[in-house]
Amino acid sequence: MNEVVGRDDILLVTLDTLRHDVAAELAAAGRIPNLARHLPGGRWEERHAPGSFTYASHQAIFAGFLPTPAAPGQHPRLFAARFAGSETTEPRTYVFDTPDLVSGLAAAGYRTVCIGGVGFFNKRGALGDVLPGLFQESHWEPEFGVASPTSFEAQVERAEQVVAQLPAGQRLFLFVNASALHQPNWFHTPGATRAAGDTRATHAAALEYVDRHIGRLLHAASARRRCFAIVCSDHGTTYGDDGYTGHRLGHEAVWTVPYAHFFLEPSP
Repeated sequence: MNEVVGRDDILLVTLDTLRHDVAAELAAAGRIPNLARHLPGGRWEERHAPGSFTYASHQAIFAGFLPTPAAPGQHPRLFAARFAGSETTEPRTYVFDTPDLVSGLAAAGYRTVCIGGVGFFNKRGALGDVLPGLFQESHWEPEFGVASPTSFEAQVERAEQVVAQLPAGQRLFLFVNASALHQPNWFHTPGATRAAGDTRATHAAALEYVDRHIGRLLHAASARRRCFAIVCSDHGTTYGDDGYTGHRLGHEAVWTVPYAHFFLEPSP
């Protein structure tokens, strides 16, 4: 990452609440072709979330604690704050001297931009200001939120506008919190009704919806130069699993998340 930072643009996409099992099933079944073509071997990496709900997980992610590989042992990190005793910092880790990765990249000359999704990014109160407040520039509209059936399309359009307005030489760290997977997601299934509610199947349909539009986001992120992209979930969620519904709880469906990182070559 010491070669990447300062050379490439960086994109971080959190697919909020996406379960690993659903993501893996859809990739194997060919139902998310636009994402799958970028996944190493066409498969998601199984990892453990750093938190069980959005706020906790993103605080950790922005401190450099991305989801951890789901296997025993020490796992070196891509990014880390400089502090004594870190056992997951290695020579290839990009070490920053600020409290968080966002300000660390800003200090390295990046324009830091947040395109929020779920309520912790809505800037409608003190709590909703914390995470977007880390960035030099942040965007949130009701159309980006969980209640919008076209949330991801609206977020992608804003990302395209952000990229188009940047000077050619300006490096970009673009963060997008995709809200489409989060409840309510019943409206992503044709013929579904509010009364029927959200299910594991509507969660999967929401991921297919995101996949239909994510190509535009990846194209925009790599429009000016090579881009290092991280696409992952911040945590999963439950739909009646073992009697549980929702997240902010310690269930395997919440802690186990999909993860991938890859380079995007400059798009013509």
